[in-house]
Amino acid sequence: MGLRASAVGQNLGESVVDVTPRMTMAYAAGLGEDAECYMDDLRADGVVAPPPMCVILEWPVINGRGYREASGTSAEEAWGSIHVLQDSRFHRLVRPGDRLRTTGRVIQVRQTSAGALMVSRLETTDAKTGAPVITSWFGAIFLRMDVEGTGVALEEPPPLRTERGVPTREAERLVIPVGRTLPHIYTECADIWNPIHTERKIALATKLPDIILHGTATWALTALALIRARGGGDPARLTRFAGRFHGMVIPGTDITIEHVSDPEHPGTAQFVVKNAAGELAITHGLAEFGKGAS
Repeated sequence: MGLRASAVGQNLGESVVDVTPRMTMAYAAGLGEDAECYMDDLRADGVVAPPPMCVILEWPVINGRGYREASGTSAEEAWGSIHVLQDSRFHRLVRPGDRLRTTGRVIQVRQTSAGALMVSRLETTDAKTGAPVITSWFGAIFLRMDVEGTGVALEEPPPLRTERGVPTREAERLVIPVGRTLPHIYTECADIWNPIHTERKIALATKLPDIILHGTATWALTALALIRARGGGDPARLTRFAGRFHGMVIPGTDITIEHVSDPEHPGTAQFVVKNAAGELAITHGLAEFGKGAS
């Protein structure tokens, strides 16, 4: 069975979420983030959601019935797909009390050497006003699967950097420990579950060396670290966070974030993430900050 090229242009349905303090604080805590803006609900302005929490809003759409029906894949085939691209634009912060609607549309299907690639554009808006909140491009490869029909692209995701890595000599480094139980905590706090992240029996049966950390968790840890390092700890300054998921992170090890300033685009950082073996886990990384970010 192949991935349908006719999926391009199809809508993936919608999800409406009422954002609560429990949701935003659990997500932050699950990633070990304890900044007041995320955790102190007695602040004058209340708490805000960490920007990478957008994946919680998007998960029901890209894991839902509409996604499988559009692609023509079974639930098992959808579980076997690999998340390879996450590029999110943050129009404003998410706050408890928001009622948000997320919709999706398939914008590209094409064949790659690894399998069939499907890229979707996800829009999260204020359910009351329709104002934009988050726009994301989500890419997944269905491994060893062929495209049925001719590959089609309605649009291309925004361009990432041409280079996979960053200049090693110029890079600043941040080392973040990944606890052995982090995938279990993240699974529950983000409500994003796939047994390859929590059950060794399943992970080994799928030819993985061990359970692996969710790509979105590695992505989120990196975003939060760069908000601290380059955004003065202010999540409102992060306007775009993007990268390609490339390699595995084994829980119980460290990840290393290497980041440099983009000489041609003030406020933009280029980054990569490496696992404990020195292999690239996230490539082509871009973090864009509002005016005044280093």
